[in-house]
Amino acid sequence: MRSRGMLIFAAHSLRLSLGALEMAWLRTGLEYQAFHTLAIMALSTVMMRNPNLWFYWSGVLLAIGIVLFSGSLYCLALSHLRLWVYIIPIGGVCFLAGWVLLLIGALRLKKKAERRE
Repeated sequence: MRSRGMLIFAAHSLRLSLGALEMAWLRTGLEYQAFHTLAIMALSTVMMRNPNLWFYWSGVLLAIGIVLFSGSLYCLALSHLRLWVYIIPIGGVCFLAGWVLLLIGALRLKKKAERRE
């Protein structure tokens, strides 16, 4: 919800000062931020019932990915410093690692449940 508001703000207030490419970068950053924030919220809900180290580190990596990936896209769009281009892939790798850890945690949770039966 908040990222949708940020997108609306960006579309109206920054539209005149940013080009189409910069607006696309902002939109991409906001979409990834919103999606991964929802994933972190879902992880925290699951962890209330089933504390899991895999899920914990998954959430940490997803949060770092948001800061590095989305944050770098925002900085690139607003500052045009090419330095940010080199940080964006690091955030993407954090996203991938976070999803892999989430998958491992879910599989281990499933095995744990099967052993109880």
